[in-house]
Amino acid sequence: MASALHIQGIRKTFGNGDKMVEVLKRIDIDVAPGEFLILVGPSGCGKSTLLNIIAGLEEPTEGAIRIGDRNVVGVPPAQRDIAMVFQSYALYPTMSVAENIGFALEMRKVPKAEREKRINEVAAMLQITHLLDSRPAQLSGGQRQRVAMGRALARQPQLFLFDEPLSNLDAKLRVEMRAEIKRLHQVSGITSVYVTHDQIEAMTLGSRIAVMKDGVLQQLGTPDDIYSRPANTYVAGFIGSPTMNLIAGSASNAGAGGQFSFKGGSLPLVCPAVGKDALLGLRPEHIELVDNAAWRGEVSVVEPTGADTYVVVKTEAGNVTVRTSPQARFQPGEKVGLQVSAAQVSWFDQKTGVRL
Repeated sequence: MASALHIQGIRKTFGNGDKMVEVLKRIDIDVAPGEFLILVGPSGCGKSTLLNIIAGLEEPTEGAIRIGDRNVVGVPPAQRDIAMVFQSYALYPTMSVAENIGFALEMRKVPKAEREKRINEVAAMLQITHLLDSRPAQLSGGQRQRVAMGRALARQPQLFLFDEPLSNLDAKLRVEMRAEIKRLHQVSGITSVYVTHDQIEAMTLGSRIAVMKDGVLQQLGTPDDIYSRPANTYVAGFIGSPTMNLIAGSASNAGAGGQFSFKGGSLPLVCPAVGKDALLGLRPEHIELVDNAAWRGEVSVVEPTGADTYVVVKTEAGNVTVRTSPQARFQPGEKVGLQVSAAQVSWFDQKTGVRL
């Protein structure tokens, strides 16, 4: 049965005195049994350090880590009933795939018949049964990562930890393995924590996402919460590709009769009641390029991606990225109008960047 994970007031420092660096600043996260939590953020934000603390590879300076009802701070990794998949596959080159998958079970003195049954179950789940007699050197990168996951799954742990497991794969394999990891989680139901710097992985895999920056938890929520209602401009800029457009201006009136004015234009919007100066946040898909809009600009870049075309429009308020259909035809230098979907806007404080 899947276990809950409770991260309570975790703080981590390195060094002493003037050279002390605070890497994690009192992180609190509760992960429900069977949940898939993503820790996402740029390099140096503290996400891997937090994962290592959960795993027992690092000890926190303060705080508690509870797996189920047990505080595991100070408990060796081998006694935490966790399994971890690393960026490097860490397979034993002289062992077959079957031996690699069953190695942890053998070390735990699981009877051979039970061990073989579990190896075959995991291999079937990962669709690598035909590779059980192969050596790691004979496998592709994606197959090796499947074996690494199989070795972790075979143990049936309380907690599954992933440390950027797809970083070494090419783009096509990353997409395939993302789907594989999601399918495996749905089948196994094991509580999982997954570290990545890739916001696409975060959005597609997680039931909830924890966005981190400089050791601080910026926002914790579902992918829809994080994308549609970012807590601050950092989250708005980090999550989403392309990122959210931010337009600085002021609201002449608050509420339904509001008018938001900015350099080169104004828009009738439901404006925030807190203060007059604000940042208007617009996702690229919530802007439409039309001929008769009052807000105008000039096309500077057109980026076809196949399923969509992104058009960068130079306006007096700054560059604005607009998502259009692949059939849309725009040329650099063309004058266009920008129409905003009033129901899909976000507002932020200009000074603090916090959502209004």
